[in-house]
Amino acid sequence: MLTNLQTLKGFRDFLPNEARKRAYAIDVIKQVFENHGFEPIETPALEYQELLLGKYGSEADKLIYKFKDNGGRDIALRYDQTVPAARVLAMYNQNLPMPFRRYQIQTVWRAENTQKGRYREFLQCDADIFGSHDPLADAECIFLAYAIYKKLGFNELTIYLNDRNILFDILEQVGISQSLQLSVIQTIDKLDKKQKDEVASELSQKGLSAKTIDNLFELLKYQAPSDYLQKVIKHSKALGVPENSIAFFPALARGLDYYTSTIFEIKAKGYESGSLLGGGRYDKLIANLCGIDIPAVGFAIGFDRTIDAMTQLNLFNQSAGNLGTLVAVFSENLLEKSIEIVNLLRNQNISAEIYPDVSTKLDKQLKYADKKGLTWFIVVGPSEAEKDTAIIKNLKTGHQEEVKAKEICKKINQFS
Repeated sequence: MLTNLQTLKGFRDFLPNEARKRAYAIDVIKQVFENHGFEPIETPALEYQELLLGKYGSEADKLIYKFKDNGGRDIALRYDQTVPAARVLAMYNQNLPMPFRRYQIQTVWRAENTQKGRYREFLQCDADIFGSHDPLADAECIFLAYAIYKKLGFNELTIYLNDRNILFDILEQVGISQSLQLSVIQTIDKLDKKQKDEVASELSQKGLSAKTIDNLFELLKYQAPSDYLQKVIKHSKALGVPENSIAFFPALARGLDYYTSTIFEIKAKGYESGSLLGGGRYDKLIANLCGIDIPAVGFAIGFDRTIDAMTQLNLFNQSAGNLGTLVAVFSENLLEKSIEIVNLLRNQNISAEIYPDVSTKLDKQLKYADKKGLTWFIVVGPSEAEKDTAIIKNLKTGHQEEVKAKEICKKINQFS
């Protein structure tokens, strides 16, 4: 018999209440993706190491789960969905309409040092537009991201925007060599998470002088949006992102190496644990894979943080709760009546179950429904059976009444 029933560090189980929240959020996200013309794709959990390594940066490469399979091949677990999606575009671009709008909702794996909000197995929800260099594509992704969080119930959102080219220009001005620039950008990306002196210390460890670091921080203060970014912002506003939800933030860096120009993150007022979503433009990734020039822009939703923020801000409404119904079994003699009721509900697409033991007392059945978090409890006793009625109780409000059997569905739908 097993003695250790714990999950691996950074891996989780989801019991019904939490799983239901996640399913609700996924349904909303999918609906918004598809309402904006994005189509689903899926990729394997395993890829060749060669595909993944060197695409994210040296720090990220250390977090990729790598091993040999039984055939001796060097393979790795999916680190994100962007690089595998780029592979799909490289392989199948002749079969896809271009520009191609893609979304993907799958699990990824990273060998993280686990902490609050950081896990080794987690869900990502991505969306991208492939095949367009135009800033309108960037704006479409930004508006899509905004629309998702509004649909999930977030009210006060800020979209932080920058252009990677601004950062590259600053690094050139302060004399940082090209070979060091991506590493420096990964450190600059920590300015919203760490104190300025902590970031300065890390830059110093990478070989930058105190004067260079001071010049770098000073130049970051006085930047303006690039011409390209100004167009992205203009189009985003035209699509429906409020002006007060857009903030130019020249220190925004995004840590992954493949970004080439526009980068963005979303934060929600009242949630202090970091950004909920991040993305940007990565025009060279597919060309680096296969030599075919297919520009791309998109984002990844921090799904666990989003669930955490929705819970903290009380954004899970009744739709994310258990609206199910338990039809109790009064006695074996009246089982047929209970079966009639449960079939009636199911035929009307109302979630319903019948208690699976005819010998269990009603009070125990009621406790079961309450512990499961169901909304409705229905009983057909002898007197109700004679009148073709049922007692229907709303377990959320405590209200109960006797209802004609044929009216039960209507009564439940009034409250759903």
